[in-house]
Amino acid sequence: MTSEQFKMAKSALGLSNPELAEITGLHRNTLNKVDKGEGKESTVKLLQMTLESRGIQFLDDGQVATGPGVALKPQE
Repeated sequence: MTSEQFKMAKSALGLSNPELAEITGLHRNTLNKVDKGEGKESTVKLLQMTLESRGIQFLDDGQVATGPGVALKPQE
């Protein structure tokens, strides 16, 4: 999960960092680090699993979604 995917997932679910902190038990500062792409691997994995359990589908480059959604186009 990239920081861009993290931000998009939170937005899609209407979650703020304080709300996500309460759900996961993580500190808001930890979530701010993930926003910047500086999160620890174990933290990122926990957040990804939490967001996926709420309906988010993370895609790698070239994968196709199984439902409606949004994606970032590669920058040229």
